[in-house]
Amino acid sequence: MLVILSGVAGAGKDTVKNEVIKRMENVVSIPSMTDRPIRPGDVPGETYIFVNTDEFKRMIENDELFEFDIHHNHYYGVPKKYLREKIEQGKIVIKDVDVNGTENLVKILKDETKVITIFLRVSKEELRNRLENRVDKPDEKEIELRLSRFDFEESKMHNYDYVIENVNQEETVQKVMEIIKNNM
Repeated sequence: MLVILSGVAGAGKDTVKNEVIKRMENVVSIPSMTDRPIRPGDVPGETYIFVNTDEFKRMIENDELFEFDIHHNHYYGVPKKYLREKIEQGKIVIKDVDVNGTENLVKILKDETKVITIFLRVSKEELRNRLENRVDKPDEKEIELRLSRFDFEESKMHNYDYVIENVNQEETVQKVMEIIKNNM
């Protein structure tokens, strides 16, 4: 089973995903691939699989990705090899994916495995606050770029199986765990 977490950048997808993995047996994640620079706190192979732009383009040409997108001026994608390995091992894969990637993954994988989609919502004001207070605080230009996608990403909510207002992290984690249990 694949559980997709989406929402605007800063909605808490990564935090919720990591908490669910800590608390539930057999739930794992796989890193996305990207050509963006490594940031403080990144662990290559865990947070992302880092490649250069030429390598990313080679993988696109060789059909090695389920989906990819350019997001905040960098390529991001889901490698087929890693996702298929985990699903074949019987794992529940929880993955944070942007709204475009979610649509693509659902279309591609719906006949191969069960796919559950969850959209995490936050208000625009809360989003700005979270971005400005991150440990790896983006510069103002990056914050504005992320905020500029807010309305577009929110407009895709109707495509999701579940929408959760992520006001309280613990409540959100509990809700996501309950959704997973109810769909096993």
